[in-house]
Formats: sequence, structure tokens, C-alpha cells
Amino acid sequence: MLVHIVSFKYKPAVDEAVRTQHRERLRALKGIDGIVDLKVGEDLVRSSRSYDTGLVILFADRAALESYQKNPRHIPVAQFGVTNCESIVAVDFESA
Repeated sequence: MLVHIVSFKYKPAVDEAVRTQHRERLRALKGIDGIVDLKVGEDLVRSSRSYDTGLVILFADRAALESYQKNPRHIPVAQFGVTNCESIVAVDFESA
């Protein structure tokens, strides 16, 4: 299994409606082939080091992640995130 974690920090001018829309778009990716599990959530702690939204996806393998990254359903959601975020960070690792 491969774990894909992404954290999004929105631009200050991005309102709550756009943030909610982004999270909904992320959740809608769940049905893409190769995704074993997908979770999206809003940060609750709101510390100085917190990001606003977290995404955790469990993929069957690395090939599934690579396919997801090129998937036509994923690409516009990724672009929406880039447009509305000042920072996006990710980590991918294998898990038993």
C-alpha cells in the first residue's frame, strides 16, 4: 500500500465557501481506480504551523498513485487547489 498525504494552506482572501467547495471536490475523487481509501478534513487546531485542509489517500500501489496524478478527474481538482492555495505540501510512503 502507498499512503499519499497532502496539506493545503489557502490564500488569506479565499473564503469559507471556496474552502468547502475544494474539500467537496477532493472527496469526489474517492471513486478513482486504485484508491483504497480517501479522507479529507478541515484543520481543527488552527495553530501557527497548521494547514487548513488535509487529504489522506491510501493507494493499492505506486502505479495507482501515478495513474491518479494523470487522471482527468484529478487534474482540475489539483488546479483548483493550486489556484486557491499559498502552499501545498505532500508526502508519499509505503505502508504495510
